[in-house]
Amino acid sequence: MTGRRCLSLAVASTLFASLSSGAAWAAAPPPAPPPTPAELPQLHKLKDDVYVIQNRNSVVADIGRFGGNVTVVVTPDGVVLIDSKNASMHDDIVAKVRSLTSQPIKYVILTHNHPDHSGGAEKMQAIGATVVMSSADRENMARGNVPGLAQITYSYSGKVFLGGKEIQLTEHRGHTRGDTVVYLPQSKVLIAGDLVETPDAIPGIVNYADGGNWTDWGKTLDELAKIDFDVLVAGHGPVLTKAEFLAFRDKIATIRERFRALNRERKSADEIAQTLTRELNWGTGPAAGNIPGMMQELR
Repeated sequence: MTGRRCLSLAVASTLFASLSSGAAWAAAPPPAPPPTPAELPQLHKLKDDVYVIQNRNSVVADIGRFGGNVTVVVTPDGVVLIDSKNASMHDDIVAKVRSLTSQPIKYVILTHNHPDHSGGAEKMQAIGATVVMSSADRENMARGNVPGLAQITYSYSGKVFLGGKEIQLTEHRGHTRGDTVVYLPQSKVLIAGDLVETPDAIPGIVNYADGGNWTDWGKTLDELAKIDFDVLVAGHGPVLTKAEFLAFRDKIATIRERFRALNRERKSADEIAQTLTRELNWGTGPAAGNIPGMMQELR
């Protein structure tokens, strides 16, 4: 989406997705034992005052345990987090922030409503943080009647200013109908949520039930390519350079158009999955859940 509208006060968890909705992370796994210190996500410095909390292993199994990536922006007046992992990771996130600064966590900006990114919002609010997200994805969260709904919402675009830092928010459609992309112009860091996911072990998908689709996803990735950034924090997986992001963008476009061609040849869902798996290493696991919706969309 483009345009601009002022930040608006609004006085975010459904499951990340389900196979039936075409967003394939499926039901929550059974409870896992508490992680050992050696298993916990790691804190990495990206730029001065900008860090990422990233899972040690870029695999689907660890998404349920540890959630997605969290970006930490440290300022003299407080800390801004982009995403909150899940509720079980709250203490670990806070401890990692405390290793950087004694300043409080002031804002938590959510890239979208799925619980591997938004599930920790309620606990962040309990320690005084204000949660911000797009109006569209707040509505997605509210449908699930979950705690931790954002206190501040925006549509199209907005900004947060704290401690001399400017944090730009833009709303896009792709993974959901209201994905938030965060840009730190002073650091040239872009945070894209699940609009970008790597490596192939965590396949890129959309959530049809939450308003995502492959057509708009491609348009959004083209828009992100126009932004002047040095590094990009994906929703899952390692931090990417601009060149690595462009390779991801191009692969998503290739998957989309190859799917469309196979669909027009009236191939079955199984045939499409087998072909895309063989040619592009996409079509099994979570990706398989997207195929029914794609067959309707990409004709």
